[in-house]
Amino acid sequence: MASKRAFEIAFVGLKPGIHEFNYEVGDKFFVEKGQPDFTNCNANIKLLLDKKSNFMLLKFEVGGKANLECDRCGNSLQQDLWDEFNLLIKMVDNPDEMNEQDEDPDVFYISRNESHIDVGNWIYEFVLLTIPIQKGCPADQIGGPQCNQEVLQKLKAMEVKEEEHNANQLWKGLEQFKGKKNKKN
Repeated sequence: MASKRAFEIAFVGLKPGIHEFNYEVGDKFFVEKGQPDFTNCNANIKLLLDKKSNFMLLKFEVGGKANLECDRCGNSLQQDLWDEFNLLIKMVDNPDEMNEQDEDPDVFYISRNESHIDVGNWIYEFVLLTIPIQKGCPADQIGGPQCNQEVLQKLKAMEVKEEEHNANQLWKGLEQFKGKKNKKN
């Protein structure tokens, strides 16, 4: 397991102002926290911590690359990772109660007595948020040579069968009315 201390920041010794921290995380980091939907991840995180007297502003800049599996054809895709996330950490007397009550995901409360913050879980979450929900080949490359043609043909065949089934179901309901009309005549 990666050293947990690698993601701890001893903010109590920092002077007020902006401080920069850089982290590089890969597959091992994500596998330790849970099975990810990607492989060959190389994420770079630049963290800017702006320390104030009773709070800290954290800005996470996520960059890097990861291999994903296309939802449509199943082939491997390389995805660029990029996004920015802001987090406000407030120092209060009752952090547990405040974290339960406050529903703002961009605000986190810690005790005034704390001296360290662990940013590992936030890094994990923010990198996961850079991964798209729908993973697919770019629109201009769908069906191109990089796609798995066998899978695409099977999908097309299933689509045709579904359309035929739906067309039959549409008329099936009308047959009952046709039979009633003939009985009245």
